Amino acid sequence: MKVQIYMGGFKIVEKSGIGRAILHQTACLKQAGIEVTNAWFEPAKVIHINTVFPDSLLAALFAKIQGKSVVYYGHSTVEDFRNSFKGANTLAPLFRCWIKFCYGLGDIILTPTIYSKKLLESYGLKKTIYPISNGIDTVFFKPDRSKREGFRKKYEIKGQKPVIISVGHYIARKGIMEFAELARSMPEAEFLWFGYTNLKLIPQEIKAVVENPPKNLRFPGYISAEEMRDAYCSADVFAFMTHEETEGIVVLEALACGIPVVVRDIPVYDNWLRDDVEVCKARSTLEFKEKVQSILRGEKSQLTANGLEIANKRSMQVIGLYLHEIYKKEKFI
Repeated sequence: MKVQIYMGGFKIVEKSGIGRAILHQTACLKQAGIEVTNAWFEPAKVIHINTVFPDSLLAALFAKIQGKSVVYYGHSTVEDFRNSFKGANTLAPLFRCWIKFCYGLGDIILTPTIYSKKLLESYGLKKTIYPISNGIDTVFFKPDRSKREGFRKKYEIKGQKPVIISVGHYIARKGIMEFAELARSMPEAEFLWFGYTNLKLIPQEIKAVVENPPKNLRFPGYISAEEMRDAYCSADVFAFMTHEETEGIVVLEALACGIPVVVRDIPVYDNWLRDDVEVCKARSTLEFKEKVQSILRGEKSQLTANGLEIANKRSMQVIGLYLHEIYKKEKFI
């Protein structure tokens, strides 16, 4: 069996979770012994489409003409489109109609979690929707505390100051304003936010924080996967203050690297991450501070092993086999 991964628009999403998911699919399928191609005129039986750009719509229609089964990935929802870039809230109703139309072109829809499956079903989509994790490369992302000294030297972390990190675009939905607030409330720690967004695309209040952050908060920008892995392995806490996600690949990366994780208590995590078991959950900036400080005091030692177990259950090999089972069930093979 051969599967085509549609790569149109990849350069646009390369540095986002969707871009990471596209690469993960290729790896997952190969782990399951399924051949993967990017070429249009090879005899693939199935095509994966991950984006909702106009060319993706044309790709789905062309694939149907070729007799290919279309697997559409539901990464985007109206809920995570809101509070993202300038004008997003105004465009949200149109975006809902657009993604519903795009996803409706799939023979089946795959989406990362039970939560995002319920959201897509609420839009009135009638196609079969499977919840399946984006997966995580547990060979690449794994605990390695030997990276700690080099990381602290690179970012000039003095003495034994604790380091709290986060990852994401400079958008309100990701919790960037609250992360800055958390940094202000904990002057004894160093805070680093990895990721980047063109400042022309973000609201003035966020731009102001990025350009004039608290003294203990830095924005190093977008870094390579290797550097990001080293950051996960070296920091003391990963605080993911996002208000909305369909999964959060960075959470899986952090768990796989053995860093204690604090996430916002939002529905996407209800069915697979438990408070004070695999992660800590918080609803306010004050609660984030309390949970982070508890971790720094060594009171949440159980998180590391339990988090690693969650990551291993979503390894490339496991997700690849699950994809294979879906193809069999749908008679794609």
